[in-house]
Amino acid sequence: MRPELSVDAAQLSTMISHAVAPAFLLNAIAALVTILVGRMARVTDRIRSLNQISDDDISRVWLKADIARLKRREALLHNALHLAVFGGIGVTVLLLMGFLVAFLGYRHEPGAAVLFIVALCFLLGSFVRFLQDVRLSMSEPDHHH
Repeated sequence: MRPELSVDAAQLSTMISHAVAPAFLLNAIAALVTILVGRMARVTDRIRSLNQISDDDISRVWLKADIARLKRREALLHNALHLAVFGGIGVTVLLLMGFLVAFLGYRHEPGAAVLFIVALCFLLGSFVRFLQDVRLSMSEPDHHH
């Protein structure tokens, strides 16, 4: 005979209502990741196109001076992307652990608070890197226009 698992409906209901904010945050992180990937792809494409300019092409070789700035932007975006994904992983772990703990009848709030703070710290780091990229992209005119 199997022992019956008793689910605390009130605790599970509370967890469901508490999951709304992290679910919205996960959606926002997904949107941020999409933006970062798009920007990174454009920067990478620009680097590739500049690298294809022959050193013999005197009229266009000066454009290659922008490669260093673009590589710095690429590194910032890469870092921002990783931090955003880590934040998304943190929110996903928060939701999974919260529901598991609530399902088992324990309080989920203390662990959820810690995981939420960690996820927000990753997200903050991603936004800081994103801002650095935006500032760097605006600091010098893009030479290809």
